[in-house]
Amino acid sequence: MEIVVRRLSESDLAVADNIFRVAFGTFLRVPDPATFMGDAEYVRTRWRADPSAAFGAFAGDELAGSVFLANWGTIGFFGPLTIRPDLWDRGIAKHLMEATVATFDAWGTRVAGLYTFSNSQKHIGLYQRFGFWPRFLTAFMSKDVVRAGGGADTWTRVSEVPPDERERITASCRDVTAAIYEGLDLSTEIRSVAGQHLGETILVWRDGRLAGFAVCHCGAGTEAGSGTCYIKFAGVRPGPHARDDFDRLLDACEQFAAAAGAHQLKAGVSTGRHEAHVRMLERGFRAVTHGVIMHRPNEAAYDRPEIYALDDWR
Repeated sequence: MEIVVRRLSESDLAVADNIFRVAFGTFLRVPDPATFMGDAEYVRTRWRADPSAAFGAFAGDELAGSVFLANWGTIGFFGPLTIRPDLWDRGIAKHLMEATVATFDAWGTRVAGLYTFSNSQKHIGLYQRFGFWPRFLTAFMSKDVVRAGGGADTWTRVSEVPPDERERITASCRDVTAAIYEGLDLSTEIRSVAGQHLGETILVWRDGRLAGFAVCHCGAGTEAGSGTCYIKFAGVRPGPHARDDFDRLLDACEQFAAAAGAHQLKAGVSTGRHEAHVRMLERGFRAVTHGVIMHRPNEAAYDRPEIYALDDWR
Protein backbone atom coordinates (compact mmCIF):
# COMPACT_ATOMS: atom_id res chain seq x y z
CA MET A 1 0.00 0.00 0.00
CA GLU A 2 1.50 3.33 -1.05
CA ILE A 3 1.36 5.94 1.71
CA VAL A 4 1.88 9.66 1.19
CA VAL A 5 2.37 11.93 4.20
CA ARG A 6 1.37 15.58 3.92
CA ARG A 7 0.11 18.33 6.16
CA LEU A 8 -3.54 18.08 7.12
CA SER A 9 -5.96 20.61 5.70
CA GLU A 10 -9.07 21.82 7.48
CA SER A 11 -11.19 19.62 5.23
CA ASP A 12 -9.40 16.54 6.64
CA LEU A 13 -10.24 17.24 10.27
CA ALA A 14 -13.63 15.52 10.54
CA VAL A 15 -12.16 12.24 9.29
CA ALA A 16 -9.02 12.69 11.44
CA ASP A 17 -11.20 13.26 14.50
CA ASN A 18 -13.20 10.09 13.83
CA ILE A 19 -10.02 8.04 13.35
CA PHE A 20 -8.59 9.44 16.62
CA ARG A 21 -11.68 8.48 18.61
CA VAL A 22 -12.24 5.06 17.03
CA ALA A 23 -8.56 4.10 17.27
CA PHE A 24 -8.23 4.88 20.97
CA GLY A 25 -11.73 3.61 21.70
CA THR A 26 -10.92 0.31 19.99
CA PHE A 27 -7.57 -0.11 21.77
CA LEU A 28 -9.17 0.68 25.16
CA ARG A 29 -12.21 -1.50 24.40
CA VAL A 30 -14.77 1.27 24.75
CA PRO A 31 -18.20 -0.27 23.94
CA ASP A 32 -18.84 2.39 21.29
CA PRO A 33 -15.32 3.42 20.20
CA ALA A 34 -16.53 6.52 18.35
CA THR A 35 -17.64 8.04 21.69
CA PHE A 36 -14.11 8.04 23.13
CA MET A 37 -13.37 11.37 24.91
CA GLY A 38 -17.00 12.48 24.68
CA ASP A 39 -17.28 16.17 23.78
CA ALA A 40 -13.61 16.89 24.44
CA GLU A 41 -11.74 18.07 21.37
CA TYR A 42 -8.13 17.33 20.47
CA VAL A 43 -7.87 17.22 16.68
CA ARG A 44 -9.36 20.58 15.71
CA THR A 45 -7.87 22.52 18.62
CA ARG A 46 -4.36 21.23 17.96
CA TRP A 47 -4.64 21.82 14.22
CA ARG A 48 -5.78 25.40 14.81
CA ALA A 49 -2.92 25.96 17.25
CA ASP A 50 -0.41 25.23 14.46
CA PRO A 51 -1.67 23.85 11.11
CA SER A 52 1.93 23.42 9.92
CA ALA A 53 2.53 20.82 12.67
CA ALA A 54 -0.28 18.38 11.80
CA PHE A 55 0.36 15.53 9.37
CA GLY A 56 -1.83 12.96 7.69
CA ALA A 57 -0.92 9.62 6.13
CA PHE A 58 -2.95 9.09 2.97
CA ALA A 59 -3.58 5.89 1.02
CA GLY A 60 -4.71 7.33 -2.28
CA ASP A 61 -7.36 9.91 -1.41
CA GLU A 62 -8.25 8.30 1.93
CA LEU A 63 -6.86 9.44 5.26
CA ALA A 64 -5.34 6.47 7.07
CA GLY A 65 -3.97 8.23 10.16
CA SER A 66 -2.64 11.46 11.58
CA VAL A 67 -0.25 13.00 14.08
CA PHE A 68 -0.08 16.39 15.79
CA LEU A 69 3.11 18.07 17.03
CA ALA A 70 3.61 20.78 19.64
CA ASN A 71 6.51 23.22 19.57
CA TRP A 72 7.36 24.39 23.09
CA GLY A 73 10.64 26.02 22.19
CA THR A 74 13.51 23.69 23.07
CA ILE A 75 10.90 21.06 24.01
CA GLY A 76 8.62 19.35 21.52
CA PHE A 77 6.13 16.52 21.80
CA PHE A 78 3.69 14.73 19.56
CA GLY A 79 0.29 13.18 19.94
CA PRO A 80 -2.20 11.93 19.35
CA LEU A 81 -0.78 9.64 16.67
CA THR A 82 -3.60 7.41 15.48
CA ILE A 83 -4.18 4.97 12.62
CA ARG A 84 -7.50 3.66 11.33
CA PRO A 85 -7.99 0.30 13.14
CA ASP A 86 -8.60 -1.67 9.94
CA LEU A 87 -5.15 -0.53 8.77
CA TRP A 88 -3.19 -1.33 11.94
CA ASP A 89 0.11 -3.23 11.65
CA ARG A 90 0.79 -2.15 8.08
CA GLY A 91 3.67 0.22 8.81
CA ILE A 92 1.64 3.42 8.43
CA ALA A 93 2.72 4.80 11.82
CA LYS A 94 6.34 4.52 10.67
CA HIS A 95 5.66 7.00 7.88
CA LEU A 96 4.12 9.48 10.31
CA MET A 97 7.04 9.02 12.70
CA GLU A 98 9.51 9.81 9.93
CA ALA A 99 7.72 13.11 9.29
CA THR A 100 7.54 13.79 13.03
CA VAL A 101 11.25 13.28 13.67
CA ALA A 102 12.18 15.32 10.59
CA THR A 103 10.03 18.20 11.85
CA PHE A 104 11.59 18.16 15.32
CA ASP A 105 15.03 18.18 13.70
CA ALA A 106 14.05 21.13 11.50
CA TRP A 107 12.76 23.01 14.55
CA GLY A 108 16.01 22.38 16.42
CA THR A 109 14.12 20.70 19.26
CA ARG A 110 16.51 19.86 22.08
CA VAL A 111 14.33 17.22 23.76
CA ALA A 112 11.35 15.66 21.98
CA GLY A 113 8.85 13.41 23.68
CA LEU A 114 5.52 11.66 23.87
CA TYR A 115 3.09 10.03 26.31
CA THR A 116 2.09 6.44 25.65
CA PHE A 117 0.68 3.32 27.26
CA SER A 118 3.20 1.99 29.78
CA ASN A 119 1.96 -1.60 29.31
CA SER A 120 2.14 -1.68 25.50
CA GLN A 121 5.41 -2.97 24.10
CA LYS A 122 3.96 -2.44 20.62
CA HIS A 123 3.83 1.32 21.18
CA ILE A 124 7.05 1.57 23.16
CA GLY A 125 8.93 -0.54 20.62
CA LEU A 126 7.77 1.63 17.70
CA TYR A 127 8.98 4.82 19.34
CA GLN A 128 12.27 3.29 20.47
CA ARG A 129 13.10 2.62 16.83
CA PHE A 130 13.06 6.38 16.34
CA GLY A 131 15.29 7.16 19.31
CA PHE A 132 12.64 7.75 22.01
CA TRP A 133 13.29 6.05 25.35
CA PRO A 134 10.94 5.47 28.29
CA ARG A 135 11.63 7.48 31.40
CA PHE A 136 9.30 8.30 34.32
CA LEU A 137 5.61 7.57 34.60
CA THR A 138 3.22 10.48 34.29
CA ALA A 139 0.21 10.42 36.58
CA PHE A 140 -2.95 11.89 35.06
CA MET A 141 -4.74 13.19 38.16
CA SER A 142 -8.15 14.54 39.12
CA LYS A 143 -9.90 16.12 42.10
CA ASP A 144 -13.36 17.45 42.85
CA VAL A 145 -13.59 21.22 42.57
CA VAL A 146 -14.27 23.07 45.79
CA ARG A 147 -13.90 26.80 46.30
CA ALA A 148 -10.23 27.07 47.22
CA GLY A 149 -8.86 29.52 49.75
CA GLY A 150 -7.24 32.81 48.84
CA GLY A 151 -8.68 35.93 47.31
CA ALA A 152 -9.10 36.65 43.63
CA ASP A 153 -6.67 39.55 44.04
CA THR A 154 -3.81 37.03 44.37
CA TRP A 155 -4.09 36.03 40.70
CA THR A 156 -5.10 37.46 37.35
CA ARG A 157 -6.16 36.21 33.93
CA VAL A 158 -4.53 36.88 30.58
CA SER A 159 -7.96 37.80 29.22
CA GLU A 160 -8.02 40.72 31.68
CA VAL A 161 -4.80 42.14 30.24
CA PRO A 162 -5.28 44.83 27.54
CA PRO A 163 -4.52 43.36 24.10
CA ASP A 164 -1.55 45.69 23.54
CA GLU A 165 0.08 44.39 26.74
CA ARG A 166 -0.40 40.65 26.18
CA GLU A 167 2.91 40.14 24.40
CA ARG A 168 4.64 41.59 27.46
CA ILE A 169 2.82 39.06 29.66
CA THR A 170 3.69 36.25 27.25
CA ALA A 171 7.33 37.32 27.51
CA SER A 172 7.05 37.13 31.32
CA CYS A 173 5.69 33.58 30.97
CA ARG A 174 8.71 32.71 28.81
CA ASP A 175 10.94 34.07 31.58
CA VAL A 176 9.26 31.69 34.06
CA THR A 177 9.61 28.66 31.78
CA ALA A 178 13.22 29.52 30.93
CA ALA A 179 13.96 29.28 34.65
CA ILE A 180 12.38 25.80 34.62
CA TYR A 181 14.26 24.67 31.49
CA GLU A 182 16.32 26.78 29.11
CA GLY A 183 14.29 27.69 26.04
CA LEU A 184 10.99 26.16 27.21
CA ASP A 185 8.29 28.35 25.66
CA LEU A 186 4.49 28.01 26.02
CA SER A 187 3.67 31.03 23.85
CA THR A 188 1.82 28.94 21.25
CA GLU A 189 -0.41 27.37 23.91
CA ILE A 190 -1.15 30.73 25.56
CA ARG A 191 -2.13 32.29 22.24
CA SER A 192 -4.12 29.21 21.21
CA VAL A 193 -6.23 29.23 24.36
CA ALA A 194 -6.93 32.93 23.95
CA GLY A 195 -7.55 32.82 20.20
CA GLN A 196 -9.80 29.75 20.29
CA HIS A 197 -11.55 30.70 23.56
CA LEU A 198 -10.62 27.35 25.08
CA GLY A 199 -10.24 28.53 28.66
CA GLU A 200 -7.78 30.82 30.35
CA THR A 201 -4.15 31.40 31.23
CA ILE A 202 -3.91 32.01 34.98
CA LEU A 203 -1.16 34.25 36.38
CA VAL A 204 0.16 34.38 39.95
CA TRP A 205 2.46 37.11 41.17
CA ARG A 206 5.07 37.70 43.86
CA ASP A 207 6.26 41.20 44.68
CA GLY A 208 5.08 42.53 41.33
CA ARG A 209 6.86 39.82 39.33
CA LEU A 210 5.22 36.86 37.60
CA ALA A 211 5.82 33.82 39.80
CA GLY A 212 3.98 31.22 37.74
CA PHE A 213 1.19 30.56 35.28
CA ALA A 214 -1.20 27.83 34.18
CA VAL A 215 -2.72 27.23 30.74
CA CYS A 216 -6.21 25.82 31.33
CA HIS A 217 -8.81 24.31 29.02
CA CYS A 218 -12.38 24.30 30.29
CA GLY A 219 -15.61 22.77 29.00
CA ALA A 220 -16.97 21.13 25.86
CA GLY A 221 -15.03 21.58 22.63
CA THR A 222 -11.69 21.83 24.45
CA GLU A 223 -9.22 19.22 25.66
CA ALA A 224 -11.11 19.22 28.98
CA GLY A 225 -14.67 18.28 28.01
CA SER A 226 -17.91 19.14 29.79
CA GLY A 227 -17.73 19.78 33.51
CA THR A 228 -13.93 19.71 33.58
CA CYS A 229 -11.08 22.18 33.88
CA TYR A 230 -7.87 20.67 32.49
CA ILE A 231 -4.48 22.19 33.31
CA LYS A 232 -2.52 21.59 30.13
CA PHE A 233 0.60 23.21 31.56
CA ALA A 234 1.44 24.91 34.83
CA GLY A 235 4.76 25.96 36.26
CA VAL A 236 6.36 28.26 38.81
CA ARG A 237 9.84 29.70 39.16
CA PRO A 238 12.24 27.33 40.93
CA GLY A 239 13.61 28.53 44.23
CA PRO A 240 12.71 28.99 47.89
CA HIS A 241 9.14 30.17 47.14
CA ALA A 242 8.33 27.47 44.58
CA ARG A 243 6.15 25.29 46.82
CA ASP A 244 4.12 28.24 48.09
CA ASP A 245 3.72 29.68 44.59
CA PHE A 246 2.67 26.24 43.30
CA ASP A 247 -0.01 26.07 46.01
CA ARG A 248 -1.26 29.53 45.12
CA LEU A 249 -1.33 28.61 41.43
CA LEU A 250 -3.38 25.47 42.11
CA ASP A 251 -5.74 27.52 44.30
CA ALA A 252 -6.17 29.98 41.44
CA CYS A 253 -6.89 27.17 38.96
CA GLU A 254 -9.50 25.73 41.30
CA GLN A 255 -11.13 29.13 41.79
CA PHE A 256 -11.23 29.60 38.02
CA ALA A 257 -12.70 26.11 37.57
CA ALA A 258 -15.39 26.79 40.17
CA ALA A 259 -16.32 30.09 38.55
CA ALA A 260 -16.55 28.35 35.17
CA GLY A 261 -18.93 25.73 36.58
CA ALA A 262 -16.49 22.82 36.34
CA HIS A 263 -16.79 20.03 38.89
CA GLN A 264 -13.48 18.29 38.12
CA LEU A 265 -9.96 19.72 38.01
CA LYS A 266 -7.50 17.55 36.07
CA ALA A 267 -3.78 17.69 35.34
CA GLY A 268 -0.82 15.47 34.59
CA VAL A 269 2.45 15.39 36.51
CA SER A 270 5.63 13.46 35.84
CA THR A 271 6.66 11.32 38.78
CA GLY A 272 10.17 12.56 37.99
CA ARG A 273 9.02 15.91 39.45
CA HIS A 274 8.74 14.27 42.83
CA GLU A 275 7.91 17.29 44.97
CA ALA A 276 5.13 18.44 42.62
CA HIS A 277 3.71 14.91 42.45
CA VAL A 278 3.68 14.56 46.25
CA ARG A 279 2.12 18.00 46.67
CA MET A 280 -0.68 17.08 44.27
CA LEU A 281 -1.45 13.99 46.34
CA GLU A 282 -1.39 16.05 49.55
CA ARG A 283 -3.89 18.46 48.03
CA GLY A 284 -6.39 15.70 47.25
CA PHE A 285 -5.58 14.85 43.64
CA ARG A 286 -5.79 11.14 42.81
CA ALA A 287 -4.39 9.32 39.81
CA VAL A 288 -6.92 8.36 37.13
CA THR A 289 -4.34 6.59 35.00
CA HIS A 290 -0.60 6.38 34.41
CA GLY A 291 1.34 6.56 31.17
CA VAL A 292 5.03 6.57 30.38
CA ILE A 293 6.86 9.56 28.96
CA MET A 294 9.51 8.85 26.32
CA HIS A 295 12.32 11.28 25.47
CA ARG A 296 14.60 11.75 22.48
CA PRO A 297 17.44 11.90 23.46
CA ASN A 298 17.28 9.98 26.73
CA GLU A 299 17.78 12.86 29.15
CA ALA A 300 15.79 14.44 31.96
CA ALA A 301 14.87 17.86 30.52
CA TYR A 302 12.78 19.39 33.33
CA ASP A 303 11.75 16.10 34.95
CA ARG A 304 13.72 16.93 38.09
CA PRO A 305 12.56 16.42 41.69
CA GLU A 306 12.58 20.10 42.65
CA ILE A 307 10.61 21.35 39.61
CA TYR A 308 7.00 22.34 40.29
CA ALA A 309 5.44 21.94 36.84
CA LEU A 310 2.43 20.10 35.42
CA ASP A 311 1.85 18.63 31.95
CA ASP A 312 1.20 15.20 30.44
CA TRP A 313 2.03 15.35 26.68
CA ARG A 314 -1.04 13.31 25.68
